[in-house]
Amino acid sequence: MAVEETVAHTERTDRSGRLHAEHREVEGIRVVTLRGEIDHDVQDVLSEALLTEGGAVPPRIVADLAGVTFMDSSGINVFVATHQQVGSADGWVRIAGAQPSVLRVLQLVGVDTLITCHPTTEQALRPDL
Repeated sequence: MAVEETVAHTERTDRSGRLHAEHREVEGIRVVTLRGEIDHDVQDVLSEALLTEGGAVPPRIVADLAGVTFMDSSGINVFVATHQQVGSADGWVRIAGAQPSVLRVLQLVGVDTLITCHPTTEQALRPDL
């Protein structure tokens, strides 16, 4: 399968430097790569990184959490709100590459039953999943 990637590269780092977010488009899917910690202080940065600026409809988002070392309920709330928002437009959100500690948080609160979690970004991008 050939993957067409359009780089619409935007970077954003919160003021404290604890969360770094960048995004690109892969075959109409917004891939958001996050690095650092996700907590109350950076929830606005996370929300802005996930949501598209007039992007594809239906909105499709893969959040690559491989570089995220910590996430609290603030991050969970942003992911759930994003899921609800894009779901109402027939889109979806998928999570990829979450480290074991972050994946455990997602599983404990049941987010993995709302938002599919994949081991890698490549798997999350597959249309048949």
